Amino acid sequence: MHAPLNVLGSPIQSCSTDPLTGWYRDGCCNTDENDHGSHTVCCELTDEFLEFLKRMGNDLVTPHPEHGFPGLKEGNGWCVCAGSWYQAFQVGKACPVHLESTHAAALQVVPLDALLQHAVVEQAD
Repeated sequence: MHAPLNVLGSPIQSCSTDPLTGWYRDGCCNTDENDHGSHTVCCELTDEFLEFLKRMGNDLVTPHPEHGFPGLKEGNGWCVCAGSWYQAFQVGKACPVHLESTHAAALQVVPLDALLQHAVVEQAD
């Protein structure tokens, strides 16, 4: 079995382990046929983006400890639904994305050009 690929065509990297994100809660924006929202875009969350999602009916700020969900804040890494990110992009509310950690399946919903416009430039170690 091959490692899942990111939008750049290389093996996908981890998005966030604190808070733990991903469809599988494995830290990566992996997906499968059951992930109808396509939680494939690795975002660096901003308050503006979180507020946009909340207005759209997807409140990621409010903690839900009963589901092990801490609530998110600006600066957190999180795998968001490709469609939600693209909606935000279309109205100027998109947050930065980590291309190395964004699953190639996101390209079925989001044009690569849109992601490139909001790409975080990774710092060399």
